[in-house]
Amino acid sequence: MTGFIGILSLDTRFPRIQGDSGNPESYHLPARVRVIDGASGAAIVRDGPPDEAFVARFIEAARAFESEGAVLITSSCGFLVSVQHRIARAVNVPVMLSGLCLVPLALHMTAGRPVGVLTASAQSLGPSILAAAGIDPDQIRIAGLEHRAAFADTFLPSRASQNVRFDVAQMERLVVEEGRALIARAPEIGVVILECGNLPPYAEALRHALGRPVLSILDGARLLSG
Repeated sequence: MTGFIGILSLDTRFPRIQGDSGNPESYHLPARVRVIDGASGAAIVRDGPPDEAFVARFIEAARAFESEGAVLITSSCGFLVSVQHRIARAVNVPVMLSGLCLVPLALHMTAGRPVGVLTASAQSLGPSILAAAGIDPDQIRIAGLEHRAAFADTFLPSRASQNVRFDVAQMERLVVEEGRALIARAPEIGVVILECGNLPPYAEALRHALGRPVLSILDGARLLSG
């Protein structure tokens, strides 16, 4: 399949390092980014859809990508799964806005063993978001990073309050610590899914540390676009 991947991006100022789903270089195909002004983590990371004005602009950006030849539309923030169906209905190319879309696949891979979910904010990953993703809460075990200052101060505030740089090695350590704590709490987990688009840079470290498959939106993009 030829063409490019269109990335619907939040409005951020932190570095999007290699592996971040908002970095075009993270993908196996050429990729393009459209930033939705004002749509920061503070506006999107919540248990429900964004304001309608933002939804309309995400849909407009998705349609523009399709008109330019996109073969897949993805995103920089997994909480956009709250509008996955609305955006998918608005275009005629595949849409995958969150790693959470991979939970059914992970369940089938492991004969229904619970799926671990590492997320930007466990407190925001509530019933509305899970329902939008078609996930039964009993099927998953969740760990969030909102209580980790280095993570939360970088990725979760409004754009003006975000850290403009961060220590990648430190971030990897704390992500791995949270992953290990999740597995210690729920050793029955068969697969770990990375909900947050800022977490895929640490997928390989997590696989090594947890001894489990670790999947992200980047894996989903490769499945859908060859």
